[in-house]
Amino acid sequence: MNFIDEMLHNQIFISAISGWFVAQVLKTLIHMFITREFVAERMVGGGGMPSSHSATVCGLATSAGLKYGGGSFEFAIAVMLAIIVMYDAMGVRRETGKQGRVLNEMLEVLTNMGKPISAEEKLKEFVGHTPLQVLMGAILGIIIALLIGTAI
Repeated sequence: MNFIDEMLHNQIFISAISGWFVAQVLKTLIHMFITREFVAERMVGGGGMPSSHSATVCGLATSAGLKYGGGSFEFAIAVMLAIIVMYDAMGVRRETGKQGRVLNEMLEVLTNMGKPISAEEKLKEFVGHTPLQVLMGAILGIIIALLIGTAI
């Protein structure tokens, strides 16, 4: 088999990438439902409901557990990666988004006399996740891995 064919038949890779893709689509649809506008950046951007980071790493860990077992080093590595990524999404990355929001408001007041600053000048505010967003992404990733594990 060639590299691409092997990748396309790799249950662990497919579970992880599917978790990311489904979460990004759901995130875009949820954002569109709430704001009544389509924002293409939501398809690739961070932050929002559900967490695509959590869906990706939980899909990866679940699939590794299904394929190699709970006692395997592959599963252990994937679980530790998932814990680190989800902790970071709720901690450092979430705080970065909060700081971006505050700094954007300060820039508007200090530089533009309260007028909005351009999108190019703004710092990203959708960066991290709430615990609920992380939990929903984790559940989504696990479900997708279980579905793919039974299909492949």
